Amino acid sequence: MSHPPLQRLGCCITPHGFGHAARACAVMEALSAQLPVCFEIVTTVPQWFFEQSLTAPFTLHSLPSDIGLIQHNALEIDLGRTIQALDGFYPLRKDLVAQAAELFAGCTAVLCDIAPLGIAAARRAGTPSVLLENFTWDWIYQPYCRKHPGFSTHIETLQQLYAQADYHLQANPVCHRLACDLHVAPVARRRREPGSRLRRQLQIGDTETAVLVTMGGIAGTPLPLDEMSELEQCFIVPGASGDEVEIRGNLRLLPLNSSLYHPDLVAACDAVVGKVGYSTLAEIYQAGIPWGWIGRPGFRESSPLAAFIRQEMASIEITEQEFGIHDWLGKVTQLCSLRSDGAGRRNGADEAAAFLHDLLRAQ
Repeated sequence: MSHPPLQRLGCCITPHGFGHAARACAVMEALSAQLPVCFEIVTTVPQWFFEQSLTAPFTLHSLPSDIGLIQHNALEIDLGRTIQALDGFYPLRKDLVAQAAELFAGCTAVLCDIAPLGIAAARRAGTPSVLLENFTWDWIYQPYCRKHPGFSTHIETLQQLYAQADYHLQANPVCHRLACDLHVAPVARRRREPGSRLRRQLQIGDTETAVLVTMGGIAGTPLPLDEMSELEQCFIVPGASGDEVEIRGNLRLLPLNSSLYHPDLVAACDAVVGKVGYSTLAEIYQAGIPWGWIGRPGFRESSPLAAFIRQEMASIEITEQEFGIHDWLGKVTQLCSLRSDGAGRRNGADEAAAFLHDLLRAQ
């Protein structure tokens, strides 16, 4: 019996945190369920993340794909260093575009989340590009221009690059709604393991209340582990240990590259505490569990995401000040008492994958 040919799809991902990689992987995995496909991925996001998130074949090419924002930790941005990094990256070097274009040669299309290098490289390779976003970097940088005029030139460069995308998908919650080819529901990676199995693996009893504390894959944010250890809830904290899972009383401290799949961790818990970010929002939304969310007033994406959370999700807001002085610990019991249900919610990964499926079949 003959099998349909394996199609190749390029993917260029910003390395800012893990959120964009998670969203791209959700779409890639959904697409691989619809047709035989392999992926050529360009980013500096580490190999282990894709090994954990994808079951389809892929090749990772570690090239600088984007800058985003330079951060001290999950909540603090260094705008001066960001401008310096942008100055060194844009305009895109011709040799970098050529190198990426060579990697995408033979691909039927290139998915870009939200790294403009992929759009430029696809254009050079003569391959259609698909921009997937809930914001673009030019929109994020605009409020900083008044105090940091060094962003202005880069905003113009980025606007020109994004405008060259052949297709444009926006993923809800959208920060700046534009006319595009398709608006999709929140895009989330699907869970794989039953929550009961993961809880047994972490030695969490069926009647215990488990809370996931996540900062979106960005290290350097201190947590009050000693104070958390005095509470009745069990806390799961990714990125809080070295190479192994550490069980310390009611604390489950995980390495950043734990083999425990993040969507499964979310779904196995009774609540989540963490900073506002797209993939965290989407995975909690799909799981239908309460969220103690930490807004980021200095980051432009935070406000539209917060509006979505308040309207669509069971949640309690935790201010940066409350998080910094550990007042959020007093809200955990109330948070865990909230009720929510993610049953029947559409996953935008399927909608984006269907769009790509039709595009690939038409090429």
